[in-house]
Amino acid sequence: MIVYFYPAASTPGCTKQACDFRDNLAELNGAGIDVVGISPDKPEKLAKFRDHEGLTFPLLSDPTKETLEAYGAFGEKMMYGKKVTGVIRSTFLVDESGKVEVAQYNVKATGHVAKLRKDLAV
Repeated sequence: MIVYFYPAASTPGCTKQACDFRDNLAELNGAGIDVVGISPDKPEKLAKFRDHEGLTFPLLSDPTKETLEAYGAFGEKMMYGKKVTGVIRSTFLVDESGKVEVAQYNVKATGHVAKLRKDLAV
């Protein structure tokens, strides 16, 4: 399973990233890989985002940031040359037993899914 963390639904970068996963979902699923996106957004916002963009994989809400912090996907990061605290755009490949096989932090919103597919030979 691919678990990816993103800062905010319906923002330009996060929309590109989600749509990239959507557009590659058939190939990922065909290789036995499911996708889940997680952000601190409220479920209502995620539902609107999912419906507006036609996303066909689960989007989970983590408003307490407990899961984000457990994965190391929330903390200090650089944004426009300044240190800020927030969601660190991250992607994880998790095996059937729940073990993290691959952890990637500070990934790009665009082009990342293509790189994942190449790395996973999908």
